[in-house]
Amino acid sequence: MPPKIVCDVDGNYVDLGGEFPLEENEHFNKLPVNTQMSNIQVPTNVYNKDPNILNAIYNTEALNDVFIGNFQKDPTLTWQYFGSSTGFFRIYPGIKWTPDSNGVVAFDCRNRNWYIQAATSPKDIIIMVDISGSMKGLKMTIAKHTINTILDTLGENDFVNVIAYTDYVRYVEPCFRGTLVQADLDNREVRPLSLCICVQARANGQGSMCNQAIMLITDGAMEDFQSVFEEFNWPERRVRVFTYLIGREMTFAQNTKWIACNNKGYYTHISTLADVQENVMEYLHVLSRPMVINHDHDIIWTEAYMDTLFTTKAQSLLLMTSVAMPVFSKKKETLSHGILLGVVGSDIPLMEVMKLAPRYMLGAHGYAFLINNNGYILSHPDLRPLYKDGKKLKPKPNYNSVDLSEVEWEDTDELLRTAMVKGETGTLSLNIRASVDKGKRPLYLTNEYFYTNIDNTPFSFGMALTKGHGKLMFMGNVSVEEGEVSHNCPQHRLEIVTYCETDIDPAHRKYSQLQAAIRYLLGKEPDLECDEVLLSQTLFDAVVTAPLEAYWNTLMLNDRVEPGVETAFLGTRSGLMRVVRYAGVETRVFLTPADKDNLFTIDHFPLWYRLAVENTPGKFYYYPVNDKGFKMFSAASAESILPCVCLNAARVSVLLASCCFSQIGRFFGEVDGSIMASLLKMGMFKKVSLFDYQAMCKTGHHHASSARPLLSRCCVTCVRVCVVSTAHKQKKLDALQPCDTAYPGFETSDLRHALFLQNFVPIIYLFHSELPVFLNICEHNATVKCNRMRSQKVRRRPQSCHAYHPKENAKDCGGAAAISLSLSLFSASLLISLVAEF
Repeated sequence: MPPKIVCDVDGNYVDLGGEFPLEENEHFNKLPVNTQMSNIQVPTNVYNKDPNILNAIYNTEALNDVFIGNFQKDPTLTWQYFGSSTGFFRIYPGIKWTPDSNGVVAFDCRNRNWYIQAATSPKDIIIMVDISGSMKGLKMTIAKHTINTILDTLGENDFVNVIAYTDYVRYVEPCFRGTLVQADLDNREVRPLSLCICVQARANGQGSMCNQAIMLITDGAMEDFQSVFEEFNWPERRVRVFTYLIGREMTFAQNTKWIACNNKGYYTHISTLADVQENVMEYLHVLSRPMVINHDHDIIWTEAYMDTLFTTKAQSLLLMTSVAMPVFSKKKETLSHGILLGVVGSDIPLMEVMKLAPRYMLGAHGYAFLINNNGYILSHPDLRPLYKDGKKLKPKPNYNSVDLSEVEWEDTDELLRTAMVKGETGTLSLNIRASVDKGKRPLYLTNEYFYTNIDNTPFSFGMALTKGHGKLMFMGNVSVEEGEVSHNCPQHRLEIVTYCETDIDPAHRKYSQLQAAIRYLLGKEPDLECDEVLLSQTLFDAVVTAPLEAYWNTLMLNDRVEPGVETAFLGTRSGLMRVVRYAGVETRVFLTPADKDNLFTIDHFPLWYRLAVENTPGKFYYYPVNDKGFKMFSAASAESILPCVCLNAARVSVLLASCCFSQIGRFFGEVDGSIMASLLKMGMFKKVSLFDYQAMCKTGHHHASSARPLLSRCCVTCVRVCVVSTAHKQKKLDALQPCDTAYPGFETSDLRHALFLQNFVPIIYLFHSELPVFLNICEHNATVKCNRMRSQKVRRRPQSCHAYHPKENAKDCGGAAAISLSLSLFSASLLISLVAEF
């Protein structure tokens, strides 16, 4: 519901936004937007006629012109916004906010990471929850919700632990006694029945070493423990104490407030579930005071996150980072109060950052990647943030806390990770087993890594070049006219790779990539932003490969096509493809726009291309592909059709032929596990270990049985053996959770061994494997789990910290309204142990 800030002649409020035209915009995920105006969203839990909110909305109207001006200066900008400390959200361009089926607009900008990180410095938080006999029923429900809400305000630069107490202290996760847990997305999961925080990894006992606070959740404190605070926390009061009085009673409420007010904290009373959100947010305003008093506009960059706010389609989700900074009052009379007005920010698609290192320049196996100060990936070709749940694609629960060591797992000593996290610049060479084809096969490569930090951000940029690729580039000199004539062929593929940015200027959005490239090269659209190097390569490839189509057509006209060959196609590193389909294959999906896995994209070389360039030039490499349920075989060759191929392996054209064999039914077969064991003993196959640290596993039990006949998909270089149990069938309702998996592959370099399994083409089988895995749930072996969770990885703390200011006025500590809650036993030994932790 939009706020009402205008009155009619009778003094009644009038809804804003009555005339708010929207137009679908490609630049903003094809959403209907208004690029001439920003608009306001107020969450349902905030009263939208509050005079403070109405005044703040009026005072931020000037941002509308600022946002429009920014977008005109830089059309690559996406969403710009201001989140107010009072709860309203101003966003540009304006959009339509749709409530859920219950009429609720749940989005609250103050819960977003960009707001919290910009408003406060990193935090070390100990949450203490009273579980005494009086904390039952509704009180415990409110307490759990309060814990969840506090955890939702923490990010990966924060550290936390949860302690339950009655007349003694108990860590809810015994493994973390005496330490703090990094509050990444993985580690903030709360099991609502037991308050068990199941933390799988990465605890750092030193914490953030910045803001330090105790959150006390209880229904009453019988004393104020002044002597304890005098000994351990006064006079500096470096550890703040925030108290949350739960329930409707007021017993010992005065002591609860005294504890907060005398330790630079804040006291709140939470009597219903609806009170939780607003009361928890108060602690963020208190922690922001030192920064506001200093007038420090620290610019923050968030971890990677999914742009789920403005789209419901997982297939179109983008990984984003936000850049934000705080906005505060500069009035001298309120300086000591440190009044935070809000946070202003903008979203940046990580794809835009990675465009600075296009894949075509890095060779067939080369890639660029980006990590943050905690070693977590923002962008990497092996990052898989989505998983399939039934027919739907969903973000994985831990998609933005995947560590670099979990994809570059050959870096066993974590030399690459450590150097990048520390912000160093350098190089490193590693022999790797690259897991390709969705983990079905390995490639043995030697990668040389180049890395450096990105100034004024917590990010480090890395680039991997494979030996023999990416260091040299063949450039040809071809006229626009020659290239244009060569492109007048419907079989080529030019729309998949971005040669020109047609999305920046609305006038350019009507052009296809081919049209945009031609108009730019002819000088008709000089304002287009095009990759001239890529265009030059594409023109050269188009001219040199043009005679092939005439040759292919001649074969077809003279009935000289080899039996079984359905499609002839060629691909070059510039992304150009030439395809000739012979009779009877009009229904094939293979190499159509829908077949994205086998086409060139802006950040993707197809697998057949990657496999072929590792093959001996002139020899064909057989590669099976799926096509609407049919198995097809592609024969790929690093063909010496260009003089440069033999001289420079970084410049390769790949010629392929697609065949559908009459024996296709024989492709499917079964191999018993005992047979594979015998083949291993005979030396016909070699076992290869492969790992997947981004898997999703069912929460049910997993057992192994080698008696079941084994079958699954095929691949050229490996065989995976299936050990799936038949004794326990998993229910469809079993939830999927992130897990780490290890599975064996089996390879051979002797085609006779492959033919032993299937006597018609040199294809080796691939079998699915599902070995016992470590799930981040509480029931697994305690010792193994604890050792894993306590393992510490190198991280780099944010440079700025605003935790203390001598001029801070801590008298505003809550409780101005009526207080009505109670607190239970809070022993001196408890406080001593908590303060000592810091």
